[in-house]
Amino acid sequence: MSGTLNKVMLIGYLGDEVKMHYFDGGNCIGRFPLATNETYINKTTNEKITSTEWHNLVVRNKAAEICEKFLSKGDKIFVEGRIKSRQWQAEDGTTKYTTEIQVTEFTFLTTKKDTENQKPSSEPKSTSFEAPANPLPENDLPF
Repeated sequence: MSGTLNKVMLIGYLGDEVKMHYFDGGNCIGRFPLATNETYINKTTNEKITSTEWHNLVVRNKAAEICEKFLSKGDKIFVEGRIKSRQWQAEDGTTKYTTEIQVTEFTFLTTKKDTENQKPSSEPKSTSFEAPANPLPENDLPF
């Protein structure tokens, strides 16, 4: 196989509200942390261990606006995207690095806004969105 693949699929919980950044020309990005958990039993102590991994998610333009409008801290979401690493110079002159998930598709699994308006017997809604091709060049991010 001569090709490569950079694809990520995650189901997790928002660790904070969506933080929006707006640019000249009307483009925007939204950023939020996503927590995924792994639970297992320690065979020697029979203790239940839960390990949390945090992921930095980035959504662009219309997808970012939808996430900001409907998602809150604690909501469960399914995302698909790709891993992107980047670096920048901090104000103190040091080089900073980060790894992010550039989200291309998402599905809301549970949102607090939905569950607050539902009766206990109704099923949770899911909302899906597929982001359009990346209209904002990645090199235009000022941070």
